[in-house]
Amino acid sequence: MTDAQAAPSSPAAKTPLHRQLYPQVLAAIALGVLFGWLAPAYADRDWVRALGEGFVKLIKMTIAPIIFCTVTTGIAHIDDAKKVGRVGVKALIYFEIVSTFALAAGLIVGQLIRPGAGFPGKPDAAAVAQYTGKASEHQSLLDFLLGLIPDTVVGAFAKGDILQVLLFSILFGFSLMAAGERVHRLRAFVDDAGHAMFGVIGIIMKAAPIGAFGAMAYTVAHYGLGSLQSLAWLVGSFYLASLLFVVGALGVVARLAGFNILRFLAYIKDELLIVLGTSSSESALPRLMEKLERLGCSRSVVGLVVPTGYSFNLDGTNIYMTLSTVFIAQALGVELTGVQQFTIIGVAMLTSKGASGVTGAGFITLAATLAAVDPRLAPGMALLLGVDKFMSECRALTNICGNGVATIVVAAWEGELDREKLTLALTPQTRREDERG
Repeated sequence: MTDAQAAPSSPAAKTPLHRQLYPQVLAAIALGVLFGWLAPAYADRDWVRALGEGFVKLIKMTIAPIIFCTVTTGIAHIDDAKKVGRVGVKALIYFEIVSTFALAAGLIVGQLIRPGAGFPGKPDAAAVAQYTGKASEHQSLLDFLLGLIPDTVVGAFAKGDILQVLLFSILFGFSLMAAGERVHRLRAFVDDAGHAMFGVIGIIMKAAPIGAFGAMAYTVAHYGLGSLQSLAWLVGSFYLASLLFVVGALGVVARLAGFNILRFLAYIKDELLIVLGTSSSESALPRLMEKLERLGCSRSVVGLVVPTGYSFNLDGTNIYMTLSTVFIAQALGVELTGVQQFTIIGVAMLTSKGASGVTGAGFITLAATLAAVDPRLAPGMALLLGVDKFMSECRALTNICGNGVATIVVAAWEGELDREKLTLALTPQTRREDERG
């Protein structure tokens, strides 16, 4: 009896570490850093950069269909249409509250550590003209709302615009819900297509170590580890502010929702390492959605909260904007009044929403925020060009943590969280068995 019971667990216990995803990605990141540092002439080449960018593109090509299938089937299986609106409103309320804490975290850390005080560098206004030029074209609220409507349904999928795909998915889901049993075959087809797309993700993820290696090697070779020295205080302050926000603010939120933030971070460590290697939170979006469902969150909540959060709940970007604004003001010797500091939070709250989906959104929203707070600060963006790439990893990591916690909280708020699954999945022993399996 004892031998029979021990036999099933024996192979899992002997599963080699190199067959698990997170050690593979972690090793790839380390090798990428070494390659970029020791052989920059070879690492700073297009084919190395293509390894990372190619992996991110493979992931991005699946995001639109996965969101469509997940959201559509989630809504189609709901009997009460009011529930969808209820989940959306709760998610937006949560986003605004937590985003305010993220903005305040960057502002407070910047004022306490003062990373820009005594900064010796001088900004080059011409170097940042391309970003401020984009910021001058910043969308108004009306343009942003009209931009949610795609010119064609096919166009929304072709561009990969998450919010446009989300809008169509919601409408299509309501249509299937209203039609009832007459469209049960179509509903089943969309459901099966969603499972197939997650299978595609499983195949793509086998290339994650290659993508992480290429992205890190090129970054280190192209920008150099030495570029961190002059702005180490800013980078360190940003990582500290993000860590305090995740462990502190999100930790309290998680505790109130009935789970431990550190165990949750351990649960999604594969996704965090993928984000770290690729500098893109989108690269882990499909797997995050799948894991949140396995964690006990209902499909409808996951399908609505996660895609919306990627545009409206960018905690890492919020910390970056307030901290960078304070840093630039200190570096340029511009004293910010109390009113201006509160203005930073208010303006950044709006600009971070208006530029969602725009390439280089971090710099664009920062330029818009600086222009609104004090135009004298805009040229100071050039000071960040050398280290922005190194801070983008932290922005992406914080964003994915924030959206994961948000989904669990909204699911619990809505009564759509399986507590038994949540507790079991976050148990260290269970988590290790899943990884080995």
